[in-house]
Amino acid sequence: MAPSILITGGTGTLGRRVTPLLRAAGCELRVLSRTGRAPGDGIEYVTGDLARGDGVAAAVDGAETVLHLAGGPKGDDVAARTLVRALRGSGVRHLVYISVIGADRVPVAWFRRKLAAEQEVAGSGVPWTTLRAAQFHTLTFSAVRKMAGMPVLPVPGGLRFEPVDAGDVARRLADLALAAPAGLVPDLAGPRVYGLGELAEGYLAARGRRRMRLPVRIPGKAGRAYRAGDNLARPGADRGERTWEEYLAERLSQDG
Repeated sequence: MAPSILITGGTGTLGRRVTPLLRAAGCELRVLSRTGRAPGDGIEYVTGDLARGDGVAAAVDGAETVLHLAGGPKGDDVAARTLVRALRGSGVRHLVYISVIGADRVPVAWFRRKLAAEQEVAGSGVPWTTLRAAQFHTLTFSAVRKMAGMPVLPVPGGLRFEPVDAGDVARRLADLALAAPAGLVPDLAGPRVYGLGELAEGYLAARGRRRMRLPVRIPGKAGRAYRAGDNLARPGADRGERTWEEYLAERLSQDG
């Protein structure tokens, strides 16, 4: 029998792709959001705030599995701590968390907060699963579009990415939510590794544009970590199927 699942961040980029997969699997779904929505497509929407804690305990009540997808530029560690506090004594049997590849290796504030959130999950007392994924195609597209809008294209030396499609991540998370707790599972990255300059040049070529390139160097510990590939998947990682080129072609055809 499919479990009753609470999804945080269920209305975001990833959540919108996960919910139909779990609905199709027969799960009873509840989505936690700050604004709340009327029920639809067999999904219950509840209002709560993971920063302040308002409504979180009520949202958790009765769920067997919690899929924690809510995240942002700041506060992921706080949100995880709030959620874990609400889980104590709740009867939840599985907590699934989406993190980022390199959370334990890249000395950047956002990565540190993701690692702190992972630690909250692992110390929650609830059986857990954490998936570290690469940056989504959507985020990569936003970054290279901004770069391409500059008069000169800045190209940080040694900066590499392996963008993954949000749909591939959603399918993996749905499978994990329906399976037994597995701890830290293999990373999930895109089909191949690209230099940031290569990604930006691909965008420019697809738009029929050209820019002068300006090599730049990322300083400090963060620069050394990126040049060492600490943001890339570890050996044995799983790979998504949809390529950056496929995503880019579809996105540009939609944008016109």
